[in-house]
Amino acid sequence: MTDKPDLLQISPFPPHMVEALEEDFTIHRYFEADDKAAMLDKLKDSVRFVATGGHHGCSADIIAALPKLEVISSFGVGYDAVDVKAAREHNVRVTNTPNVLNDAVAELTLGLMLALCRHIPQADAYVRAGHWASKGNYPLTTELTGKRLGILGHGRIGKEIARRAQVFKMEVVYHGRTKQADEPYPYYADLTEMARDVDWLVVIAPGSASTKGIVSREVMEALGPEGYLVNMARGTLIDEPAMVELLKSGKLGGAALDVFLDEPNVPEELFSLNNVVLAPHQGSATHKTRRAMGDLVVQNLRAHLKGDPLISPVV
Repeated sequence: MTDKPDLLQISPFPPHMVEALEEDFTIHRYFEADDKAAMLDKLKDSVRFVATGGHHGCSADIIAALPKLEVISSFGVGYDAVDVKAAREHNVRVTNTPNVLNDAVAELTLGLMLALCRHIPQADAYVRAGHWASKGNYPLTTELTGKRLGILGHGRIGKEIARRAQVFKMEVVYHGRTKQADEPYPYYADLTEMARDVDWLVVIAPGSASTKGIVSREVMEALGPEGYLVNMARGTLIDEPAMVELLKSGKLGGAALDVFLDEPNVPEELFSLNNVVLAPHQGSATHKTRRAMGDLVVQNLRAHLKGDPLISPVV
């Protein structure tokens, strides 16, 4: 017998994180269970803790099936897959892992922007194929210097992207729910208007009902054939079919995409486009950052276990 409290692990985690959880909790791996309903029924009177990932989340059904549940600790800054409304109704706390991934996501954002405008993947393939020797120099490209960047979602990560963009001598503007009084960048109350005025649009807003489809056909058409779209947030924020159509027709200049509507299923039409750079949702995917995210998940659970304040609560 063990006196460690039961914890429901909804998604897979890195080994170091599992080892840390096992120090204080008895882990029940929901993602491995053949009969998930039976597992929930068995644990309904004992589970107070849930650990989950940003994609797996925690549904209203799981929350309702665990009447003793007290806290859900989510691995990732986005917690849209957790049914926050149900959590509130059942008096369940929810935490995420903000701040520790800001730098990694901002870094990849600029990396994808450079890859898109300087044709880094295509130039690499050109050299590997022997075309440099046989066909001559690769065609000229565009650059970031002097361009105007519009940021949709000027939160923690958006601010880090803005700082890095300024290093590249870009002009930064932003759009969000409200103007932030202490921010030095010009604010646009209308997203379409901002898209019309910028060369680059970076999407880094939270995924939610209020942001679903916010980057509409109208917004992308305003960005136009010389404009570039970068999505580091959630696939739900963009009208994906419209984006594909506009990229194919040349009515949208290009796109660098780290997230998609139905991951890991990416629209195959994008694979053949030369004006697109694709990444497999790896904004925070560095050894350092993922360890820090895992540590914060564990720290939040331990804090609640000890009766201490949660470190990064969202509910």
